Amino acid sequence: MPVILAIESSCDETSAAVCVDGHILSNEIANQTVHEKYGGVVPELASRAHLQNIVPVVNVALDTAGSTLKEIDAIAFTQAPGLIGSLLVGGQFAKSLSLALGKPLIAVHHMQAHVLANLIENPKPSFPFLCLTVSGGHTQIVVCESPTRMKIIGETIDDAAGEAFDKTAKLLGLPYPGGPLVDQYAKSGNPDRYQFPEPKIDGYNFSFSGLKTSILYFLQNAGHSLVYKENFKATDEEKKIFIENNLPDICASVQNRIITILLHKLEKAATDTGINNICLAGGVSANSGLRQAFTELGRRKNWHTFIPPFQYCTDNAGMIAITGYYKFLEGQFADLSIRSSARAEW
Repeated sequence: MPVILAIESSCDETSAAVCVDGHILSNEIANQTVHEKYGGVVPELASRAHLQNIVPVVNVALDTAGSTLKEIDAIAFTQAPGLIGSLLVGGQFAKSLSLALGKPLIAVHHMQAHVLANLIENPKPSFPFLCLTVSGGHTQIVVCESPTRMKIIGETIDDAAGEAFDKTAKLLGLPYPGGPLVDQYAKSGNPDRYQFPEPKIDGYNFSFSGLKTSILYFLQNAGHSLVYKENFKATDEEKKIFIENNLPDICASVQNRIITILLHKLEKAATDTGINNICLAGGVSANSGLRQAFTELGRRKNWHTFIPPFQYCTDNAGMIAITGYYKFLEGQFADLSIRSSARAEW
C-alpha cells in the first residue's frame, strides 16, 4: 500500500498531494494572485511565490491526509514541462526530501499526469482510451494503452487552444485570467452570431494561430470583417463600444469555434482508431461549453466519455500523485541527477 507525496510547481500554482494505494487523500493548492496586475504569469515572481508556498502547502497536504513524512514511500514531482524557475523549486524540494528521507524519487511529465487525472475517481476509463488534452500550452490527442504507455497522435502545430481563449480575453479587455471569463460571458451569448474560420490541417493536428489573427482583425474592424483592411480600421472608441454591446455573442462565437475545432479532430481520431473510451483533460477541460459539447458528442457517437472533476482539471498535485503511484508500481524511479526541463518529450 504505497504512500506517495506529490509536488506540482510547473507554473503559478504550488500544489502538494498525498496518494495512498491509488487513492488521493489530499490535494492542496496555493494560487498566486501577484500576476493579476500584469495580465499574465511573470516567471520570476512565480518562482519566488513557490519558495514561499511550498513548505506550508506540503505540511497542509500531509496533515489533511493524516500522514507524516516517515510514512512516505516515495516523492513524485513535476519534472517537465513548464516554467523552468518554477519547476526548479519543486524539483529541488523533492530531491532534498528524497535524499533526507532515503525515499525513491519519481519524475512525472506534466501532460501525462493530465491524462491520468481521469484515473483518480470512478467511473474510470478502461484501456485503451483516447484523451483530448487541452491546456494553456498544449493541445493533444493521446492514445493511452496503459497508465505508463501513451502515444501522441495529434497536437497543435503552433498555438494551443488555451492560448486562443487567453488571447481573446486580452483583446476584449477582460482581466487575467481571462479564459474562464470568456466561458462565463459565452453562457448568455449566441454562438452562431459571428462565424470564425476553422483551419484545414491534415490528420489529427491542430492550429489556432490563424483563428487568433482573425479574432484580432475582427475586433480591429469592430465586427465588419475577419481580414485586415487598409482602408478601414475602427477607432479605439468604436472598438470599445462594439465590444461592450456584443460581448456575450463575441465570447460565445469564439468559444464555439474553438470547441468545434477540438471536437472535429477528436471525432476523426475516434473513428479512425475505433476506440470508444474517450477522455477529456487539461486546464481547458474545466470550460463548461467544452464539457457540455464533449458529453453531447459522446452521447451521439455512443462513446464512453470521462472528464476529471474540476479540482483535477487545472494544475494540481493530485494528478502528479496518481501518475507517481502507477510509476511506483512499475519501479520507474529517477535519481538525483535528473534535471527539470521547460520542454521535454514524453
